[in-house]
Amino acid sequence: MKKVFLCEYIHPEAYKLLKAHTEIIREWDRLGEADGLINRNLSISRVWMERAENLKVIGVHGTGVDGVDMAAAADLGIQVFSVPHRNSQSVAEMNVALMLALGRKLLMADRMIRQGSVDVSALRGMEFSGKVLGLIGIGDISRRTAKICRDGFGMRVIGWSRHLGADGVAEPGIEIRKSMDEVFEEADVIMPGLDLTEETKGLIGKKQFEKMKPGALLINTSRGAVLEEKALYEALRTGKIGGAACDVFTEEPVTAENPLLHLENFIAAPHLGANTEEALKNVGMAVVRELLERLDIQTNEGYRE
Repeated sequence: MKKVFLCEYIHPEAYKLLKAHTEIIREWDRLGEADGLINRNLSISRVWMERAENLKVIGVHGTGVDGVDMAAAADLGIQVFSVPHRNSQSVAEMNVALMLALGRKLLMADRMIRQGSVDVSALRGMEFSGKVLGLIGIGDISRRTAKICRDGFGMRVIGWSRHLGADGVAEPGIEIRKSMDEVFEEADVIMPGLDLTEETKGLIGKKQFEKMKPGALLINTSRGAVLEEKALYEALRTGKIGGAACDVFTEEPVTAENPLLHLENFIAAPHLGANTEEALKNVGMAVVRELLERLDIQTNEGYRE
């Protein structure tokens, strides 16, 4: 029976399927026995892969593969795959939840009530009807977010994508802009939807924040490192932008030492975008099924997505 290294949580149904067809290894000193590995939040380096001398496949429980040293995997002949789009709806809903919490100052209101001193004048919020949502990157999550904001709130949606080119190719329900700067200048709410690559690392920084409207909001549930956090801190501290909410950070797990957490106009969440029952089941089942397939393990499940 082939062996799979699993040291992080996966949905019980996905665990049951994996256990039925493989031996699950959890002990680090047995990493070298593993034929496959399922990764969620760990950084898989060349050192890890060289220790796992039998490793053939790494399945990423989620969308991006930025947590895996892809060059090392290629050198060592290890297949790496992810399961995109299975958690898109949950992350899109998280985008909207953070937008509402930030725009209506709900966390600040909660703190004031608990402290017994409510200043209603400090809690004046933003109505989103008629506002402009700006998307940086137009993948599945961004399109789902756009639909919720457009159909639910009557927002106008604009966006820019590195993959659509400078000709402004039409995207249903989204007005395409030819540059990222145009989106920052026009939008009332900015939402990056970017994978983390060498090209996108630090893509959004001081230059972009300076172009934002006074009072505009920024929501990030994609990858922390696409933002320059120091520049974001300064834009928030000086009131250049109205507020920001991040579910992802350059260094995770985020700690109280991060200066952003000391700002009243900032909301933090600990990477919860895909942390719903539905998304965890969809992603867990997808990564286990594909891992088994790549390891040439027959499951006789019948129905497959």
